[in-house]
Amino acid sequence: MSNLLTRTLSALVYAVLFISAILFSAETYIGLLAIFATFCIWELSKIFKYKNFIPYIILAYTVYMSLHRENNYQNDFLLGCTLVGLVILLYFLISTKPIKTEKFSQKVFLQVIYLVLPFYFLMNLPFINNSYQPHIIIYIILIIWTNDSFAFLVGKNFGKRKLFEKVSPKKTVEGFIGGLVFSMITGYFIGLYSGIFSILDWVIIAIIVAIFGSLGDLVESKFKRQANIKDSGTIMPGHGGLLDRLDSLFFLAPFVYLYIHYIL
Repeated sequence: MSNLLTRTLSALVYAVLFISAILFSAETYIGLLAIFATFCIWELSKIFKYKNFIPYIILAYTVYMSLHRENNYQNDFLLGCTLVGLVILLYFLISTKPIKTEKFSQKVFLQVIYLVLPFYFLMNLPFINNSYQPHIIIYIILIIWTNDSFAFLVGKNFGKRKLFEKVSPKKTVEGFIGGLVFSMITGYFIGLYSGIFSILDWVIIAIIVAIFGSLGDLVESKFKRQANIKDSGTIMPGHGGLLDRLDSLFFLAPFVYLYIHYIL
């Protein structure tokens, strides 16, 4: 079987499974994300070369909180911690300083801040006033796909200046801008026809998705480069691991959650 056919079939199975779970019910959406998060924790543990049950226990608790949404202030605290933690990771990315993973406490902290809590906000992102709105996630995935596709196309044909060469040599400034522009166009049409939020809101969401999705991909690339590996795993033939496929989506989730649930 050719590599292209393998990649295509693998991506098709992943897309059908994910979209079906999103559309079927809130419980299947949260359940599938819990499975995805479990695999991502396992893959990151291999990158860090350590094993511990603490991140899995915290993940289980966040799944419980997602299934039993209550009106309290814990989301405010968790969102603040998550955003601060992710901004710290972005500082290490931009400054080109290595992300320290030698100590046990550093590894647990990174798994919780980088994976578990962002997945928690991804699980809760499509709930508006405790009403499950699955199309919000579908539209966000569409924007991610648009951003990735046009970043690749524009970068391949017009890219000259490297974005973060030491982390990801193939990404270019031109590709990033191309992905951002077409994401905004996609956001415009989503706002025009979806009936969920305004056109301006979806354009802003598209900007957040394009910027922080790209940064999330770069942060994961930095983890892999520090570990001197190409892929986070082999669960998706032709694509690598689940962490490789979901790094953009869960990283951007807290920032989009902040906009939708605190600013709109």
